[in-house]
Amino acid sequence: MVVVACVAVITDIHANLAALEASLATIDEMSVDQIFCGGDLVGYGPHPNEVCRLIEERAIPTIYGNYDYAIGRDLEDCGCAYITQHDRSLGQESVDWTLSHTDQHSKDFMRELPFDLRFELGGQRVRLVHGSPRKVNEYLFEDKPAHTFERIAAGADCDVLVFGHTHKPWVHPYGGVLFVNCGSVGKPKDGDSRAAFAILELDDTGQVAVSIERVPYDAQAVADQVAAAGLPGEFAEKLVLAA
Repeated sequence: MVVVACVAVITDIHANLAALEASLATIDEMSVDQIFCGGDLVGYGPHPNEVCRLIEERAIPTIYGNYDYAIGRDLEDCGCAYITQHDRSLGQESVDWTLSHTDQHSKDFMRELPFDLRFELGGQRVRLVHGSPRKVNEYLFEDKPAHTFERIAAGADCDVLVFGHTHKPWVHPYGGVLFVNCGSVGKPKDGDSRAAFAILELDDTGQVAVSIERVPYDAQAVADQVAAAGLPGEFAEKLVLAA
């Protein structure tokens, strides 16, 4: 088989500049035709403006995540689903910090981002969303019932559906659509602290192959920056533990 087209999809950077830089450096060494970004540029991390600037300077086609939508519009609700009151309180600290530390240029940039992007790999129609085609903050966890994904596939209007939001990567076909969760560049939650992103390759038979790439970076150094910035200490701990 010969690879005839290749794209990288990064998502859920969450103001982690070091993880983004490491991921882009790795992608730049690959034979990648284009990079796309699935949103959540900010939140939880210490470098919202630097991340937005780098995405903008690289002219990477990008959609908004739920966090970008909120911060770009100065909203106090990021649309995250927190289970406990403790998590909700921590989440609100992140929103408040991010609102006050994100400059107007970055907010304007995020406010102009679209809900989804569509592109083709050969004859394969690819659609990029943040959470799901139905809602920016819908969590598509791998263990959801198959009929959930089959319903989404029926209305997705694509051959490959690429998304993030859960920070846990997985790939599986449902209803004739290949579902690709890219994981998270800046805030993995699957027990692997390395940055994660997806590579989609089209071969000369018209088939799309997906790999989830992992890139090491100094997560402890970023955790120290999180703490120094005045963000909750648990955010720093979870960066290292990928919890």
